[in-house]
Amino acid sequence: MDAYSDFARVYDLFMDNVDYEGWAQYIRSIFEEYKIHDGLVLDLGCGTGTMTELLSGAGYDMIGVDNSREMLAIAMEKQTAAREKASALLVDSEKHVHEILYLCQEMQEFELYGTVAAVVSVCDCINYVTEKEDLQEVFRLVNNYLDPGGIFLFDINTEYKYSELLGCSTIAENREEGSFIWENDYDPDTKINIYELTLFLPREDGLYEKTEELHYQRAYSQSEIEQMIKTAGMELLAVYDAYTKEPPRQDSERLTFIAREHGK
Repeated sequence: MDAYSDFARVYDLFMDNVDYEGWAQYIRSIFEEYKIHDGLVLDLGCGTGTMTELLSGAGYDMIGVDNSREMLAIAMEKQTAAREKASALLVDSEKHVHEILYLCQEMQEFELYGTVAAVVSVCDCINYVTEKEDLQEVFRLVNNYLDPGGIFLFDINTEYKYSELLGCSTIAENREEGSFIWENDYDPDTKINIYELTLFLPREDGLYEKTEELHYQRAYSQSEIEQMIKTAGMELLAVYDAYTKEPPRQDSERLTFIAREHGK
């Protein structure tokens, strides 16, 4: 049961409650604040490329890294659709549709051809790295591939969200395009949250096909993340209640961290 295989087909449909455009505007404002006006930007854990496309549309040269071939296939389909739309409107697609480089790699093993001005990782991708040593390696690689003074912006789900909101809960949704049942089981000792995802996807013959996937995420405390940033050689600039300028609260469900390359 591979994560984000069959679910990739309906991921965007069931994630339509996420304010990607608002998040993209926030990221752009942070970039402006820290003088990241142009250059290469890496979207680490890019999924189907929604954020990658939004930042590309804002003028950044984008690289997307994800370990799911199925998710990346959809991301590349979006890129093709954008080019075809530009051509249909008799617009020079080379000027209006920035080419995005998508790479299928594990976050803790990613390799780039050079450095980038900024790295972003949104929608709790960091929580999918369930071993501390692996997450430390992610941060080390980020620092390694950042330009001098480059910015790393990412979010995480909080321990509060897993223990008080998601843990031992069931989320279900039924739509014409498909249905899902998302069962959560959070272990406070290991800090691992297991998502048991059951999908019912329509077939051409009118029947529904049932598929199952397992997803694992780990809760990290704010102090753990801050220490990993420091160990990786980066400078912590700020921690906010996600996608705001407000300080973290005890009941924050998501946090945004901003760090800066601080020497290799």
